[in-house]
Amino acid sequence: MTIAVGLGFMDFPFSSADAYWRWVALCEEGGVDSVWQTDRLVSDQPFLECMSAMAALAGATRRLKFGMNVVSLGLRDPLLLAKQCATIDMLSNGRLLPGFGIGSIRAADWQAMGADTAGRGQRSNEALEIISRLWVEESVDFEGDFFHYKDARILPKPVQKQLPMWLGGASKPAIRRTARFGTGWQAGLETPDEVAPVISAIKQALVEERRTIDHDHYGAAFSFRFGNWREPAVQKAAAFFQGRLARAPEPRIVAGGSDEILARVAEFIAAGASKFILSPIGDNDRDIVSQTKHLIEEVLPEVKKLNQ
Repeated sequence: MTIAVGLGFMDFPFSSADAYWRWVALCEEGGVDSVWQTDRLVSDQPFLECMSAMAALAGATRRLKFGMNVVSLGLRDPLLLAKQCATIDMLSNGRLLPGFGIGSIRAADWQAMGADTAGRGQRSNEALEIISRLWVEESVDFEGDFFHYKDARILPKPVQKQLPMWLGGASKPAIRRTARFGTGWQAGLETPDEVAPVISAIKQALVEERRTIDHDHYGAAFSFRFGNWREPAVQKAAAFFQGRLARAPEPRIVAGGSDEILARVAEFIAAGASKFILSPIGDNDRDIVSQTKHLIEEVLPEVKKLNQ
């Protein structure tokens, strides 16, 4: 099992593009595995459009991998999305990590666009089949309840012969969707205790689907702060989890030192996860950079030892 640590944000916490690119450069030079961008179109706080961000990261980095966590299939056209992913993967020499989901029903995007949330699961299933076929087949014909394509084709194809298809969600339909289409599963707000039964259920569904997912292609996520729970930045993050996400913050935030962060990583590993998206909690650009440096210097060397 290969353990890998990436970093990501739900929003855009930086004061400027220059501050963001300084942080990306730090991740690139510091040995961070990957960076991730949450998908959101409509919000009252800054969010990068995730596919545009992926394209920008392809040109700004040389080693770093990057992905969407996760793009909302219920709000995107699969032909365009397949083409975007293939283009970005080609231009980055195979460093894109596409992540897909049906889209949070709590997101303001649906109402703003007049989109119906009913049937978004089946719509996403159709989109995943279309996207996965477009990446490898010369031409795709498709007649579904939501999408209709005739002789759809894209070139260039992705550089990665099997472009990853990371899927999110912990519901029974999401588990079945992962087993049918996914090459990996990425947890969102799930705790270690919640991750373990989902991974077990996916593995059982894979047997029924006669498919396999690599044993180290299950991911987890949590927010971290080198500090303590009394700090304003942590309290603000906790309020966001409690208020906006309706989730208890304590199991989803680690505030302490490297030992506490590594302990949470170990809990997830014991639950079956080995790929991580961690979110640094910071008050400003300098603080986020400081938190990231601490992770690079104090946590990543210990993670590297786990892979030896």
